[in-house]
This record gives sequence, structure tokens and C-alpha cells, in this order.
Amino acid sequence: MTETAHWWKKSVIYQIYPRSFCDSNGDGVGDIPGIISRLDYLKALGIDVIWLSPIFRSPQDDNGYDVSDYRDIDLLFGTLEDVRELFAQAKRRGIKIMLDMVLNHTSDEHPWFLEARQSRDNPKHDWYIWRDGVPGTPPTDMISTFGGSAWQWVPECGQYYLHQFSVKQPDLNWKNPEVRHALYDMINWWTEQGAGGYRFDAIESIAKIPEAGIVEEGPMLHEYVKELSAATLQGKNLVTVGEAWSANIERAKRWSNPDGSELSMVFQFQHIIQDEIPGGNKWDRRPLYLPELKKVIGAWQRGLRGCGWNSLFWENHDLPRIVSRWGNDKEYRETSAKMLATLLFGLQGTPYIYQGQELGMTNTDYPLSDYRDIELCNMAKERLAAGWPEKTVMELIHAKGRDNARTPMQWSNARNAGFTSGEPWLRVNPNYVQINVENEEKQPDSVLNYYKKLISLRRENDVFFDGDYTAISEEREDIFAYRRENGRSVLTVAANFTGRPVLIPELEYHTRGDLLICNYPTAEVCDQLRPYEARMYLATAQTE
Repeated sequence: MTETAHWWKKSVIYQIYPRSFCDSNGDGVGDIPGIISRLDYLKALGIDVIWLSPIFRSPQDDNGYDVSDYRDIDLLFGTLEDVRELFAQAKRRGIKIMLDMVLNHTSDEHPWFLEARQSRDNPKHDWYIWRDGVPGTPPTDMISTFGGSAWQWVPECGQYYLHQFSVKQPDLNWKNPEVRHALYDMINWWTEQGAGGYRFDAIESIAKIPEAGIVEEGPMLHEYVKELSAATLQGKNLVTVGEAWSANIERAKRWSNPDGSELSMVFQFQHIIQDEIPGGNKWDRRPLYLPELKKVIGAWQRGLRGCGWNSLFWENHDLPRIVSRWGNDKEYRETSAKMLATLLFGLQGTPYIYQGQELGMTNTDYPLSDYRDIELCNMAKERLAAGWPEKTVMELIHAKGRDNARTPMQWSNARNAGFTSGEPWLRVNPNYVQINVENEEKQPDSVLNYYKKLISLRRENDVFFDGDYTAISEEREDIFAYRRENGRSVLTVAANFTGRPVLIPELEYHTRGDLLICNYPTAEVCDQLRPYEARMYLATAQTE
């Protein structure tokens, strides 16, 4: 991996959800030694960076996103020595480790909050966000992301504290410089331990103003992020990404300014909410309208070119499996999984692969009692209490619930998919018998081997990194096609988003050159794509 200022632009990042990746000790929960045991698999896949969801000490109310000690590892996952060994073993394989930092809030069991809630006079009290009030009457009508009021009464102080997420996740007060510098010291400590980068969870919310209804993008946000960057990130060859659901193109230019004053890139979600009803929430669904998806992706490709950088992703720990969401996870599971991968990897930006995505892992259809996610369970409780039919609620969970992505990694067709010798913390998807690493490594045309080829192609051709983006037939509702050009090469990507053959006579002009990859064994008629077919062509600019 070339050690240049922007080395991460040519990297592929792989997200691991530690509790579901690989269990080394049979307790049913994935752990750090388990990750170490699978590093050769990840090296063979071709990735450069592992993003670890939180591994810090935590009561696990929100699966580690409620941190009680930033400088220690939760016993579920191992020890500090295990993490240092992970850093060392990954480095030997040319892989960096990106830690997931939760800076918007802590656990209510963090020593800081245990002090803060003792009294208004405690030195740590102002480290969190408090408001006066009376029991039963919250200071504002702000609703928690996980449901219910975002305010919790503490009798010892006679005040409410703010929790944007779970009641066990009190929000930190970034207005207090002591808070900021305590966090900066902690990040610098982790960099000294060997961390290669950071993903900043809910970072857009650190400058909130509850009374004004401002949760994301508060007026001091970018000043805080610039201070964070200067104090902890700059000049250290790190890769950094901020989670920012509210980001638009203009805001993303600030987040990912090439001068390095903030972060390397930003997670924006405009493309991934295209099947949600505007003004609703993630559970309020509508059919995906492909022209709108193409318009959004195209706008981001053009908008950040030369003045920012895109994160490319379909899945993460908060999202359902993409092959079940926008592909066909039944008769065209492998074909549509490859199609979606082809579209993503042809774009400008840094691709992210979420564990199991490279296998074409699918959503689940469990009964409610088999799910564990706090957001999912709260939604089900609220909607069932409001009289929603159970069938409708379960359809929502099976389509959008976060546990769809959190089922254990499918390593083999052995018991529990080879994930654990014990009882898994979350039920394994029964289709592991067919969909698993062991099977796919043996099949040349598997989804796994297709991902390996895509990763290799990105390394071989600069047009993936610096080519202009031009949409092809953006108004069509059945195909997604585009060109990337850099003056030397022309890359053309075309994909059929439907389960039927489609004619695309307009592609005949665009597809001169060599066929780089196709998700069918052979490419047939140039102006027709088979169900969920995807192709990439590469031509020299002179042939155009």
C-alpha cells in the first residue's frame, strides 16, 4: 500500500461487526482473536483497511455504541493485548485498522457520567447536556432516535439529561473544552497504539442545539471537527470518515476538503434512502425509483470531483442486505449481488464492503423473538401497541431491520456456519448451508471471487480514481449505465436492474473497447442485457 497523503483513495475498506464475525472461544460472540484468525482471508480478498465497529468496554445496550471506557476492550471481544496483536498482524499483511469512535455520547455507566449525575456541583456535571424541568415534563419535545422522549429525569440533580439515542447513551457537551480535549487525548492514545484511522459515529450531532430543534449540523460543528482534526489527525497518515446522515454536497465538500482540514471522506446516505417515503423514517417504505437513484449518485459523483471524496457503500451494520433490498435474493441472488457490486466499484470514491456482502448474504425472516436490536425491538413494541397488524410490522423488520446485517458471518456449512462452536448470540441465517466462504472459494464464478476480481481491476486502472462521471440514459427505469473518462481511458458500466432482458441500443456506441468483467459467463448481444446483467468495458480515449 503506497504511503501517500491520500493513499485511502485507492483503498478498499472492509467493515467488521466484531460480535458477528468469528468466535474463537465458543461463547457465541465474535472476538478479536477470531478476527486475527481470518486476516489471511481478508488479505486474499484484497482489502486494505478493516473498519471495526466498537470494541471498547460497554454495557452493550446498543451493541457497543454505548462506551463505558474508551481505553479498554470489552471482555466480550478480548483484551488490549489482543488488539495490539491485531494491529501488528494486520500491518504484516499491509492492512490498517480503522476504529469506530463514538464521540457524540457515552454510556450512562461511563465514569464521567456516574460523576456527572451525582449533583449539579460535580466537576463532570457540565460534561453532559442538562436542562432544568419538573418530573414528567421534558424541556423540549425532542424524540430519541430509538423512540420516546430524548430527555431523562435524574432526581439527584433535579434535571433532565439529553440522550439522542438510547436512554443509556447520554449526550456529551461539546461546548465544554474539557470534554473535547479528553476525547482528543484518547484518540491520540489509540493512534500511538497502532490504529490506522477512525470512523466517527454520529459526528454530525456533536454541535446540537436542542431548544432550536437543531440536532445535526449545528453552527459550531465544523469548527469542532477542524479542532479535532488539528489535534489528532493531521500529519499522521490516517484514514478518517464521518457518519453524517444530513450531509448534502456542499456540506460534504467541507467534511472531505482535500486540504485535510477535516476528514478524509464522509458517509452520506442520500442514495440509500431512495426507497423511503420523504419526511418519514426508515420504516416508511416506497418502491425504489431507479431514475432518482441515478440522479442522486450522479450528483454526488460530479459534485465532489476535485473538491472532496465519496464513500461508496450499499451496506453497513445499520442497513439491510443490499441483495435483498434492491436485488433479487431468490432466483437471481448471485447475479444481482454481482450487478450491484459492479455498479458500486465503477464509481469514484473509496468502496466499503460490509462483512458477508462479498458472499451475497441475505436478509432474514425470523420471528420477532429471535431479534436483538434495540431500535428494531422498540419500533415493533410501539407499532404493535398502536394497533399495527403483526404481519405488517414483521414485513418491515424483515425488509429494514438492522439485525438483517448482524447475523453471524457464514464461513462454512458446518454447525452455526463455522462462526462459533457454542450458541450464537444471534441466530445464524439458515441459508448458510449454501451461502458460505468455504463453498464460494471453490467456485470460480462465485460472488466472492467476483469481488476479488473487481478489487483487482480497480488497482490496475487509474480511470476508476480520476475519471469524470457521465450518465447514460439517466431517465430509463430499467438500466443504470454511466461512463468514466480521464483523457487516457474510458470506462463504461451498464447494469440491468430488472429480472427481465432489456434492449439498450444506446450502448452500442459506448461499449467499444475490451470487456473487463461481466456477471454472466459470457457477454452476448451488445445491445441487450439479460436479467440483472452487468458489464464493464475499458477503451483507450483515442478510440472514441
